[in-house]
Amino acid sequence: MTFSMRDLDEALQGCGQKSGIEIWRIENFKPVTVPKESHGKFFTGDSYIVLKTAASRSGSLHHDIHYWLGKDSSQDEAGAVAIMTVELDSALGGRAVQYREVQGHETEKFLSYFKPCIIPQEGGVASGFNHVKPEKHQTRLYICKGKHVVRVKEVPFARSTLNHDDVFILDTESKIFQFSGSNSSIQERAKALEVVQYIKDTYHDGKCDIAAVEDGRLMADTEAGEFWGLFGGFAPLPKKSALRDHQTAESDGLKLSSVEKGQTKPIEAESLQKELLDTNKCYILDCGLELFVWKGRQTSIDQRKSASKAAEELFRSSVRPKSNLVSVMEGFETVMFRSKFDSWPATSAVAEPQHGRGKVAALLQRRGVNVQGLVKTSSSSSKDEPKPYIDGTGNLQVWRINREEKIPLEAAEQSKFYSGDCYIFQYSYPGEDREESLVGTWLGKQSVEEERASAISMASKMVESMKFMPAQSSSLQARIYEGKEPIQFFVIMQSFITFKGGLSDAFKKYIVENEVPDSTYDAEGVALFRVQGSGPENMQAIQIEAVSTGLNSYYCYILHGDSTVFTWRGNLTSSDDQELMERMLDLIKPNENTKAQKEGSESEQFWKLLGGKSEYPSQKIKKDGESDPHLFSCTFSNENLKVTEIFNFTQDDLMTEDIFILDCHTEIFVWVGQQVDPKKKPKSLAIGEKFLKHDFLLENLASETPIYIVTEGNEPPFFTRFFTWDSSKSAMHGNSFQKKLAILTNKGKPLVDKPKRRVPVYSSRSSFPDKSQPRSRSMTSTPDRARVRGRSPAFNALAANFENIGTRNQSTPPPMVSPLVRKLYPKSLAPDLTPRSAAFAARTALFEKSRPTPQETPSSLGPAEATNEAEAPKTTEDESMSSIREDSKEEEEEEAEEEGSSLPTFPYERLKTDSEDPPPSDIDLRRREAYMSSAEFKEKLEMTKSEFYKLPKWKQNKLKMAVHLF
Repeated sequence: MTFSMRDLDEALQGCGQKSGIEIWRIENFKPVTVPKESHGKFFTGDSYIVLKTAASRSGSLHHDIHYWLGKDSSQDEAGAVAIMTVELDSALGGRAVQYREVQGHETEKFLSYFKPCIIPQEGGVASGFNHVKPEKHQTRLYICKGKHVVRVKEVPFARSTLNHDDVFILDTESKIFQFSGSNSSIQERAKALEVVQYIKDTYHDGKCDIAAVEDGRLMADTEAGEFWGLFGGFAPLPKKSALRDHQTAESDGLKLSSVEKGQTKPIEAESLQKELLDTNKCYILDCGLELFVWKGRQTSIDQRKSASKAAEELFRSSVRPKSNLVSVMEGFETVMFRSKFDSWPATSAVAEPQHGRGKVAALLQRRGVNVQGLVKTSSSSSKDEPKPYIDGTGNLQVWRINREEKIPLEAAEQSKFYSGDCYIFQYSYPGEDREESLVGTWLGKQSVEEERASAISMASKMVESMKFMPAQSSSLQARIYEGKEPIQFFVIMQSFITFKGGLSDAFKKYIVENEVPDSTYDAEGVALFRVQGSGPENMQAIQIEAVSTGLNSYYCYILHGDSTVFTWRGNLTSSDDQELMERMLDLIKPNENTKAQKEGSESEQFWKLLGGKSEYPSQKIKKDGESDPHLFSCTFSNENLKVTEIFNFTQDDLMTEDIFILDCHTEIFVWVGQQVDPKKKPKSLAIGEKFLKHDFLLENLASETPIYIVTEGNEPPFFTRFFTWDSSKSAMHGNSFQKKLAILTNKGKPLVDKPKRRVPVYSSRSSFPDKSQPRSRSMTSTPDRARVRGRSPAFNALAANFENIGTRNQSTPPPMVSPLVRKLYPKSLAPDLTPRSAAFAARTALFEKSRPTPQETPSSLGPAEATNEAEAPKTTEDESMSSIREDSKEEEEEEAEEEGSSLPTFPYERLKTDSEDPPPSDIDLRRREAYMSSAEFKEKLEMTKSEFYKLPKWKQNKLKMAVHLF
């Protein structure tokens, strides 16, 4: 017998068709819809059905069904609601997971729907009780437990109830007190504050005072005195709690039983194997603290109902705590259920029907049949590509690792990697109020372990050293493997090429010792590249084996050899794919005549270079898709990693004392709070690696999955996109309790008013140029040409006053500048040929020398100053710099007349303030630059300009204003 939606009770029909929560209360054994404004209100005498519907990224709906039993609800009602959930599950397709929730013992998943807590009220319809409606406010005492979700329980209002281990909330008519036991954790205290906020808003209409009382701190504390006065005065608390929780169930091991005709039959087995489960039966797995009901796909609805009744009978007959019950369907088992078995085969991925259509389309198209509309083109699929959420206009530095040495790469070579090598890249981009930086390692598939370890170690040291730089935020660190690169990496590189082989000494030694053929890319030999990507900001060329089986109808290719360059485009490619191929051709073989080949009409010379013609695939290479994110709290001790999943997470779940992992399947983020033990922070990467190894969600995570290390207060947009993010919260100081208390006592607003993160605009770089305009390949034909990186119009306007536009590319450092002498954030590195005012240079140097020390920088601009600066009338940068030039020119002429060229000159090293051989004391030490030689002065002026551009925007403006004052 099948059970459809029309067979359900009228109140349940049509449910579960869109994301959200739906709740029904059981009244006279019938479900009655609970309005949304009453969601989260439960009565102790009632039973409820809660349906959570969530849409996955693929668009499919997933259901979780919970039935909640109040402590005063009847057993008959509990049995009836259990049957209703079985029927509801069958009507929804039989894939839902069902949970039995008992008041006071709810699962964390259920409680996460009603954050911060649920506080059941006395009364109920089914139990015959009347709902209690007090005429005036009653003083109540609650105990709060939990670090991630809070379990709230009303307890007797007596001093003997309090203890040193827990957090209590005393709700009076005019004030809410939170009492934190001396042994309670910071996280528990912080979570309890969320309950205080809930009580204030729910029972006091947001109009009452709040007081935090800490156990053991009583002297000169009026709020503590007021609190203890409500208990009749202070008295020492007992060492042990007067409240005793229910004893936990002792498990004698896992017990598996089959359910036949309502009776359970134990199954004897040495170990739990998936093969023990028969698709025609239902089973009960008793784990002590929790019970599972497993239903085979071929079972009838009557069998499933019988299994639910048998589980309810097990609760009634056994002397055990009120354990949780979870019911799962074959093929849709929860991770927790699968983890109970010694072996569980990996679920086979369902084949994409699109692949089959692609093969048919390719076959028909080869025969000249128009297949438009039969299969999606790559241009349409590109719309499904994830967004990068990173500003692509920053500055990039790349080093290749050669044993223990970092070799900087020229600008034109920074996006050309070899599979046998390892690389470190540093990408700086505009943050909220300062430059931010991403330091990452890229590990080639053929690279040796020695250089992998060296690259990761060097990158970690770079990140650590950047913490002490005055105008630099803490950097984001990433570990990336070849073939698993995230979208952010390609946006940073913009045009990424992967060559076979390697250049490092370690790789060359490896191939010699292991007698492996050296396949390192030879520009004059035969090489085949597959071109892929979704646009100019995300394109790659990957060198593959030069054989015909490497071709694919969905891609474009570049083939060179025997002094000939071929381009090949598959029949299932789009015009955008071909445009990408042309762009990559400019980087691989610029200024070369090419022979275009179209699938189905190739020349004999083309096939000869590939070793002959053969069959090749005609389907899109499948990439790992980003799944719904999961957040885990991590505890790492003695090399052991324990994780706890946090359901329906928000930014407030990120506690500053803890380390969290955000698992997105294609990449993971290790978030490290500011208050984490300093000894544990360096182990962040090891924690990420442990997480991948254990694969807690059993989703076949690859060990090469990219790992990001994110520090609190420096979260990048591609991390914060998974939250409703308020950057001002992460900028606050103190522990979790102090932060939330500050927000709670400051009318719900963070103390730090931090500006919102600037959202990068990709419109000018995310689409191809207008095809109506002729495109010249000469713009990117020179291999030494630095790639173009955009800068804002405002910055270009400012730079135009300092630079000779005709001497350099306006958006990248010129190739003549060696990376060896690059500054950390190069904004202006080219020689400047425009005449400069010595007076302006002197003023600039003077202010540069008076810059605050690293210890002074964080407080150098207070909120008041920032506000005043924002409100001050603004002038354009062109006007400001023009005024500076005019003032400086007049001063320069006046000073030249007064001083002439009679001043003595000294080397720069003697003029430094810390010089061991200072100049005579009779010179004007405030104007040291006037005593330098003209050549040395010009050199130092260029250095000063570079330092000027490195300053944050507000400091540049402040310096300009200071020059005006002179």
